[in-house]
Amino acid sequence: MLEKLQIVKNRFDEVSDLIIQPEIISDQKQYIQLNKEYKDLRALMDKREAYLTATERVSEAEEILADGSDAEMVEMAKMQLDEAKTNIQTLEEEIKFMLIPKDPEDTKNAVVEVRAGTGGDEASIFAGDLHRMYTKYCESKGWKVNVVDFSEGTSGGYKEIQFEVEGDDVYGTLKFEAGVHRVQRVPQTETQGRVHTSAATVMVFPEAEEFDVEIDPKEVRVDYFCSSGPGGQSVNTTYSAVRLTHEPTGLVAQCQDQKSQHKNKEKAFKVLRSRLYDLELAKKQAEDAEKRGSMVTSGDRSAKIRTYNYPQGRVTDHRINLTLYDLSNIIDGDIQKIIDELQLVSNTEKLKEAGETF
Repeated sequence: MLEKLQIVKNRFDEVSDLIIQPEIISDQKQYIQLNKEYKDLRALMDKREAYLTATERVSEAEEILADGSDAEMVEMAKMQLDEAKTNIQTLEEEIKFMLIPKDPEDTKNAVVEVRAGTGGDEASIFAGDLHRMYTKYCESKGWKVNVVDFSEGTSGGYKEIQFEVEGDDVYGTLKFEAGVHRVQRVPQTETQGRVHTSAATVMVFPEAEEFDVEIDPKEVRVDYFCSSGPGGQSVNTTYSAVRLTHEPTGLVAQCQDQKSQHKNKEKAFKVLRSRLYDLELAKKQAEDAEKRGSMVTSGDRSAKIRTYNYPQGRVTDHRINLTLYDLSNIIDGDIQKIIDELQLVSNTEKLKEAGETF
């Protein structure tokens, strides 16, 4: 472990020197990448310090025990030794997980799309519930949420809604939410009191930087239209909403959230870049998951991943057979415990792959 941590320290020293070089600072792409690496390595350096301190405490305690002349000191040394060994064991597990190579996309911001599926009006209401759940969760993390585009349901909620999330490690946290979410409950629109099953699809794209994806403007058709609000009323009479169509792929991105046509166009291009980037990423994820036999891939958008059962107050994540009887808090944004379990399973799979290197 100390050998591996020394290699990490050498790289940390190298990156620390690089990020203050003028030629690196002037190269935006490289500077951003090195800054992200510096942040990850800094966290590992803190663990390394704690690990070295714990190993020193073991050596000190062993010296006192070997001497054995002072009974009181020997008793204290035994306690110190037990504590330090337990600490080392915990730190080694944490460091192993931190040494797993990160997906470069994980640190990116994300674009999230929630789309009503089967279930008519109730599916739109459920899509609205999911949007609220994610918004509350993101706010609890201190992340910034911006709506890009939406289409309201006739009885509330959304037929579809798209929003950007900005913050630390957003995509790496939210990517496991991609897939089909099912709800089992008596619909608000139902008078007979029967439990129905409805669904909504969640898609999570890493937000692509301009240098990740280059788009030829000649290949993009731009349409302008009036923003629409509740009941189809025109929010404004100017053509500020923007729809972009990438003709080679047929991908569409639109934005009507801002009053300015220019800002809507800028946001729509950001979403289009992310969609194109995600196309390639989804292929790679599916291939990687197939190789690993992964249970928590975010590549398959058609997979039913989670059920929210209101009569029983339970939420089940089918990928890892996790059932929690805490539906009211979860739908209110408290999804961290589910995300933690999914990340743990994913990291454990990666750790098994890298097992021979530790």
